[in-house]
Amino acid sequence: MKKVDVFVIGSGGAGRTVAKYCVKAGLKVAISDNREYGGTCATRGCDPKKVLLGPTEVCEMASNLLGKGISRPPELNWLDLQRFKLEFTKNVPQSTEKDLRELGIQLFHESPRFISSDTLEVENSKIKAGKIVIATGYVPRLLNVKGAEFLNNSDDFLNLNNLPEEIVFIGGGYIGMEFSHMAARAGSKVTIIEHGSRILSSFDKDMTRYLTNVTQDLGIRIVLNAEVIKIENVSNAYNVEFKQSDKVNIINTSMVFNTTGREPSIAMLNLEKANVNFSEQGIVVNEFLQNTSNPRVYACGDVSEHGLPLTPISAIQGEVVAHNILNGNSKKVNTPVVPSAVFTLPNLASVGLSEDEARRKYNNVSVSYNSVQDWFSAKRINSPAYTFKVIWNNSTKLILGAHLLGSNAAETINIFAMAINHDITIDKLKNTIFTYPSWINDIKSMI
Repeated sequence: MKKVDVFVIGSGGAGRTVAKYCVKAGLKVAISDNREYGGTCATRGCDPKKVLLGPTEVCEMASNLLGKGISRPPELNWLDLQRFKLEFTKNVPQSTEKDLRELGIQLFHESPRFISSDTLEVENSKIKAGKIVIATGYVPRLLNVKGAEFLNNSDDFLNLNNLPEEIVFIGGGYIGMEFSHMAARAGSKVTIIEHGSRILSSFDKDMTRYLTNVTQDLGIRIVLNAEVIKIENVSNAYNVEFKQSDKVNIINTSMVFNTTGREPSIAMLNLEKANVNFSEQGIVVNEFLQNTSNPRVYACGDVSEHGLPLTPISAIQGEVVAHNILNGNSKKVNTPVVPSAVFTLPNLASVGLSEDEARRKYNNVSVSYNSVQDWFSAKRINSPAYTFKVIWNNSTKLILGAHLLGSNAAETINIFAMAINHDITIDKLKNTIFTYPSWINDIKSMI
């Protein structure tokens, strides 16, 4: 029986933060990951996705400016783009392991499983830990349909050397929308099958309506209120059978991707053996990110049911867990208002309350909402969409929420996030001098 002070499960941003703080404080620390070290974001999530997006943005802008200074559109070479992506991802596992090992952290390379409340079994070893930190993140949600074995997931898309002629994405959330925009601009014929009544249901409905129009203008077919029944392999292609309005339809395609969302990566941990409470959202924790049923266990990052599963939150939660392990439960998790963005082209971004939430919570609410493709920022690049909705409290002049659709929305939204988190009124924003002309300066006209 080996013993450690802290055993961390997961080597993403949250888990690494805990491990580093604890080992530097003199504790004996071990860490385990059943995939390559470095976590989802750096190896098979946010970062590689954004790299693939880069040349796509170039093609998008050039296409919009054809005849307006651009005489011939550039051609996207997907294989070259994948090679470029590897410059960002291929060294992450090795450098992450080297960094952790040099700190004196013991590394394991499989998913451990609990055999009691304080003991794990991993790589044929039993390890007793004073504290156990679950930071395993999320994994693609399985789709329980006949023929599910033919489905690909986000990992597969990010590693495609060649895009197929036809693609079906099952699910119109973040992943399905971002990948569909990339694939369509790279020449694939794309269909999105969504079980709900609109895409991106967690975002402002007015913004998603405009994004739907842009998406369809790209040639992407969006099928709403549809339930996939089965997938069949037919002559090196696939038939996707789905039901819509009591009618059964079939789409023939080269490849099918499950983009219905992600879920906590906890299936292999054997949590019942350790009396660890969990839900569909993740490990159940208190305000100190400590499990409510097993006080030896903490959870941070996406797998914690506290807060949104977004990368910027993971490091914050890792610091909270590390502090509470080292000092006793004395630091509560306090997550600021966090912006989020969908990296379609144009971007869709949001922070704070929706219009409906704001009206339910406050009596005196103002909403500034408009589609402004004729504004200079959008017009100079001939952007197909530029829409905003900003909500504020008339009494305090404080911003309650902002929702943007535009070429720079993922960047501009950060100014609104700063304003909300630091109580910057609309009057102070209007009186701030920004560069001109710029996307950020447009904020003054939005409020």
